[in-house]
Amino acid sequence: MSLYGWIIYNGYLPGNKFLDFAEWIQQAAAAHHIQTTIYQNNELLGLLTSESMDLVRSSITKKPDFVVFADKDIYLAKQLEILGFRVFNSADAIAASDDKIASYQLLASNHLPIPKTIIAPKAFYNTQDDHINDYHSAIEILGFPMIVKEAFGSFGEQVYLIQTKEELAEKVNQLQGRPFMLQEFIAASFGQDIRLHVVGDKVVAAMARHAQDDFRSNITAGGTMKEYHPTSEEKNIAIAATNAMGADFAGVDLLFGSGSTPIICEINSNAHIRNMFDCTGINVADFIVAYIKKTLK
Repeated sequence: MSLYGWIIYNGYLPGNKFLDFAEWIQQAAAAHHIQTTIYQNNELLGLLTSESMDLVRSSITKKPDFVVFADKDIYLAKQLEILGFRVFNSADAIAASDDKIASYQLLASNHLPIPKTIIAPKAFYNTQDDHINDYHSAIEILGFPMIVKEAFGSFGEQVYLIQTKEELAEKVNQLQGRPFMLQEFIAASFGQDIRLHVVGDKVVAAMARHAQDDFRSNITAGGTMKEYHPTSEEKNIAIAATNAMGADFAGVDLLFGSGSTPIICEINSNAHIRNMFDCTGINVADFIVAYIKKTLK
């Protein structure tokens, strides 16, 4: 069977990191003799009418057998699914992993190890009242230091280490209008975690990340990386977390709890793969394309 696919990334984001991921997938597909076309999300506009749903497109002449959706444009992903295209990952999986509160709810409902988490109540902009008393029970349960994490964010930029009640009050007021949560601080994992890349039901690559002077270990924020050989328990948790999201593939970040017990930090349905290759020599794109090919057959 001769396959043809689309690879979609966000056309509005600065830099080449997202195009880079798309190009790696395209090169891996070519090695499998699969033709693909790379599109920016702003080249495929969803069209809705009373009679039908379609795409506004000027340069598309061939419909795909599959779509690799390297973006978080949930509405476009859903439009493609409604039009009958098989999307990797699905719109629901991308939405679930993009919203960290939704992620933790799914993980908790599947009895997977996560930090103790309290969801902040929804608030709106321009509210002048001091809301810190709303968090009295959260402070009693989590203590200080604690983590405040926005529901939406990337590269560790929307995650905050809070040391005092005064800092928490300031951060809560700053975040009015944005969904966020409060979490226990996993002190044993300060500045270190592991990233496991799952494809299908297999961990295909893993690395450990470390930051010298930051509680976050993200490479983008200056952390270092080295190849890591996960335990069976860590692999099983990463695979279960990916399945809980309904994802075909994902990057799963694990923290080290007391006694090195693995705790899920987050799941990224669009995890970049260049750093993993630079660290381990493993090209995750090859596994993703092989999985797609096997799934479609």
